[in-house]
Amino acid sequence: MIPGIGKSLATDLWNIGITSIADLKQQNPEKLYHLSNLYTGIVQDKCVLYVFKCAVYFANTPADEQETEKLKWWNWKDKKRANRITGFERSVASKDQ
Repeated sequence: MIPGIGKSLATDLWNIGITSIADLKQQNPEKLYHLSNLYTGIVQDKCVLYVFKCAVYFANTPADEQETEKLKWWNWKDKKRANRITGFERSVASKDQ
């Protein structure tokens, strides 16, 4: 089982030719995201990219070397985006007080 990959994303990967964990090895998550967007005909949420990053890490890293935090897709978010969201949440929280 690949962390973060449920039935829907497994289907997305299948549709772009990724049918096994071995197929994920040495893949570029950005390229997978691009191919998935082309296949679906829409620009998918960036969370799909983060899950692909997590999945490629999982496939390329031996189990005994995997870092638990890197097996959670949300830890692959862009730092700028994460800071922007955190800053927004702080701003909203301070207005509520």
